[in-house]
Amino acid sequence: MNLLALETATDCCSVALLVGDEVIEDHRLAPRQHAALILPMIDGVLAAAGVTRHALDAIAFGRGPGAFTGLRIAAGVAQGLALGLDRPVVPVSTLAALAQASGAGRVLAALDARLGEVYYGYYTRGADGLVVADVDDALAPPDAIALPATTDWRGVGVGPGWAAYGEVLAARLGERIDAVAGDAQPRAGGLARLAAAAFLRGEAVSAELALPTYLRDRVTHGG
Repeated sequence: MNLLALETATDCCSVALLVGDEVIEDHRLAPRQHAALILPMIDGVLAAAGVTRHALDAIAFGRGPGAFTGLRIAAGVAQGLALGLDRPVVPVSTLAALAQASGAGRVLAALDARLGEVYYGYYTRGADGLVVADVDDALAPPDAIALPATTDWRGVGVGPGWAAYGEVLAARLGERIDAVAGDAQPRAGGLARLAAAAFLRGEAVSAELALPTYLRDRVTHGG
């Protein structure tokens, strides 16, 4: 399988190409530069692998949650490529990509949602090395996030949400958090592996259905 993955929901612009079992990734911390960088980065990973756009089987993108402008960039580029190539699209949770990048078995992935809130999700890594969501991704103030459903849950806190609200989240989770990596970011390489598994499960969609997930639109007053 040749699968192109795009992740632009945070300050990082991340592009990866999965060719069989190999991942070629270009991952850059580049706030507000995503629109300028993403197409050259796509061309770069394709050239590095010797793969043309027409050899792609699917396009994957980080559907969010995350920065609204970033989400629209990844979704728009994924839709444009998919329409032009007549290929399916695989939307993947940005929080899942963040959890996948952590390498941990159990993860509380959190992104800074601004306005005193975090996007967060609980994930468990399966025997295949891929994370699975324990519950749906959500949005809440850091001192009011839902606690894990099981009392024996222990894991690692990862992501910019921990950098912004680490003390509050740690107080909320108590002894359930063994370590924190606030500098962790979602990466397109992990997203590509999650997307490949989703593709094989039949979860790809047509380009017009490849839409970002705006948790704030559903949960609070907009923004």
